[in-house]
Amino acid sequence: MPSKLAAPPTPWSRDLAEPKVHPTAYVHKNANLIGDVHLSADVMVAPGTSIRADEGKPFWIGEGTNIQDGVVIHGLEEGRVVGDDGESYSVWVGSDTSITHMSLIHGPAYVGNHCFIGFRSTVFNSRVGHGCIVMMHCLIQGVEIPPGKYIPSGSIITNQQQADRLPDVQASDAQFAAHVIHVNDALREGYQCAENIVCVAPIRKEMSAQVFAQAAPVQTAPSAELRNPALNTPNGKKAQGSSIQPGSLSPQLLEQIRSLLEQGYRIGTEFADERHFRTSSWRSGTPIGSGPISDVMRALQQEMIQHSKEYVRVLGIDPKAKKRILEAVIHHPDEAIPDLALSGITSSGSTSSHSTSQAYASTSSSSTSGKSASSIQATVQGLLGQGYRVGIEIADPRRFRTSSWTSIAIGDARSTAQVMQTLEQVVAEHPNDYVRLLGIDPQAKRRVSEEVIKTPGGQLTTGTGAAGSPIRTHSVPQSGAALGSSDNLQHQVQGLLSQGYRVGLEVADARRFRTSSWTSIAIGDGRSASQVMHYIQQATAQYPQHYVRLLGIDSTAKRRVLEEIIQSPGGRTPSTGSSQPNHPAHQANGSNGSSSASPSSSAGLSPEIQAQVRALLQQGYRIGTEHVDARRFRTGSWKSCSPINTTRESEVMQALSACLADHKGEYVRLLGIDPTVKKRVLEQVIQTPKG
Repeated sequence: MPSKLAAPPTPWSRDLAEPKVHPTAYVHKNANLIGDVHLSADVMVAPGTSIRADEGKPFWIGEGTNIQDGVVIHGLEEGRVVGDDGESYSVWVGSDTSITHMSLIHGPAYVGNHCFIGFRSTVFNSRVGHGCIVMMHCLIQGVEIPPGKYIPSGSIITNQQQADRLPDVQASDAQFAAHVIHVNDALREGYQCAENIVCVAPIRKEMSAQVFAQAAPVQTAPSAELRNPALNTPNGKKAQGSSIQPGSLSPQLLEQIRSLLEQGYRIGTEFADERHFRTSSWRSGTPIGSGPISDVMRALQQEMIQHSKEYVRVLGIDPKAKKRILEAVIHHPDEAIPDLALSGITSSGSTSSHSTSQAYASTSSSSTSGKSASSIQATVQGLLGQGYRVGIEIADPRRFRTSSWTSIAIGDARSTAQVMQTLEQVVAEHPNDYVRLLGIDPQAKRRVSEEVIKTPGGQLTTGTGAAGSPIRTHSVPQSGAALGSSDNLQHQVQGLLSQGYRVGLEVADARRFRTSSWTSIAIGDGRSASQVMHYIQQATAQYPQHYVRLLGIDSTAKRRVLEEIIQSPGGRTPSTGSSQPNHPAHQANGSNGSSSASPSSSAGLSPEIQAQVRALLQQGYRIGTEHVDARRFRTGSWKSCSPINTTRESEVMQALSACLADHKGEYVRLLGIDPTVKKRVLEQVIQTPKG
């Protein structure tokens, strides 16, 4: 049995009984199971669980019950409950019950069949009847809960009158509990599969095959070893018993390693032989740390040569949070070792010998120092538009290897022009240093992005105009033009995917564009920038006379983080970089030919207010308004306007304009409301009696 059965020395530990575990039950190796505990069929005990029948005993856990991570089940020495079999128990948990994360069941306690005990809830000296649902953070003490009752989150039930007045379980509540139980049933099967090599080996092999794409052998000249020092071992002799053939890791993995290094993360390795691989018992390899990508690739190859008969996996490590952010198998036993010097890590793709600094300079030049000012400007504008602050850090090559960055003071820059001007000054003052751009959330006091924008000797490309000039929306080639020319768009897509967001597309003709009625386009499960760019090219070719906009979607929070128009009818792009629709400069045929103004829905709203509203909506907040006359303004007696129940930007702007029109001659203020915690995050006066 993989559980920890040893009990600490206590007055009750001299004559402890052994747990009775049914063969079909699963107990994780990191769970503590002590004393007279009976686990019935199909019970799951998750990691971090403590079930200790040392003081109070015995315990009974019924069939099909799952005990989730962090649950504690314990009992007092005195006090018993009568179980369904008529015997006395310190703790009785019925069948098909779910005891969820961090819950505490302290005996004497009885929990019936088909119950749900929510996260961090406590049951002590109580009976919970069959079919009850106890939500999160509840306390149930000294009472008997009748069957089929619902206990809302945060409830404190300490007298029988409260227990008798509890509502019955509704269908929606039962569906939620059933969903959690279903997920944990699947988790139990996954745990059991993970400990069975017959079950898990095909899955591991399939996952590794996706990461490791070995190329076919290529005929090379006899002097390949001289032209590629990475083919030799550190002592200058060719490794015996290891077949080195030109090949490559998958481009996605190479790009991921390069991205990790640019963000200041460390690279590590682990290896395991066949036997230890089955039990996932990995041993640490030679530390690699950070540095030029050519050095990292050479170190990875040396690690594969040294452990050619074993599995090797690469690790991405966050040194600040001290956690892993990447684990990928890159080598299997007896497989040919790819020549990473031929993996395209240099910008020219040459296989000739370069110095470390030259190889890294080539790589960085193609990925960072060549970044156009318009691309950086788009990033800055996006950060400021979402309410974030912008920071700058520098590091010389020596400190860059140890991720020791120095902050540069840029004052309280609130506009894109100010930030770009400061960036140009920093680049000019530090020509031989690395420069990276930071996005900072001032409320959460954390960084939301870190991006290297210049390498030693590199310069920002300023051919697109001076800093602070208007940024045009990214346009997509209409015909067979290469998508690689749309650097800004591709960079935007890559940035969204790297942050874990999903990408979507929407289209609208000119008529529906005016009412902001967009239609979604299915783009499949695009997980790479190349796939998404392919879908974008197809969409723009299929809808040449439509507006097309790019979406960034946070699938966890179920909200949009970006809405940006990338094409207008006929291939024309809007005149501003706004992520929201603006009318084209000229109307379609049949109009009077006059220029279109801003949308009527936002009439009377300044660009600053529109930007503020847009930022609030993008962060998932709701919008509200209040008004007051001059007399009540002095006492702060505000009245609420008509509620704004929509989150569509065009409708919100229209409601704000209507509110301003209805209350001319009064003060009107804008509210940003966090619906989760039900509090205001913004109060801003947007109209005064004098306008």
